[in-house]
Amino acid sequence: MKVQTKAIHFSADQKLVVLIQKKLQKLEQFFDRILAAEVVMKLENSGKVKDKVMEIKIKVPGNLIITKETHKTFEAAIDTSLSSLKRQLIKHKKKVRRK
Repeated sequence: MKVQTKAIHFSADQKLVVLIQKKLQKLEQFFDRILAAEVVMKLENSGKVKDKVMEIKIKVPGNLIITKETHKTFEAAIDTSLSSLKRQLIKHKKKVRRK
């Protein structure tokens, strides 16, 4: 799976990019026909604290699976996004098998 990461209005640490890629690779155990993943990270100003927004788009044959999470850290956002993507991929796999 090809993983593309984008950081908007900041530069992402290499450790964060590697962590994201490693965690997204684990999604292939739930659906092995994932074509590509696009991760967009940005900072959102809400008062004094900057929230971290992470949007992940997973391309599978015939569909696009999207999740968007906002947390205090990108690590928490990726964990929440992965659980959502896992559920959506399993649901998509069941639909494909029924056809």
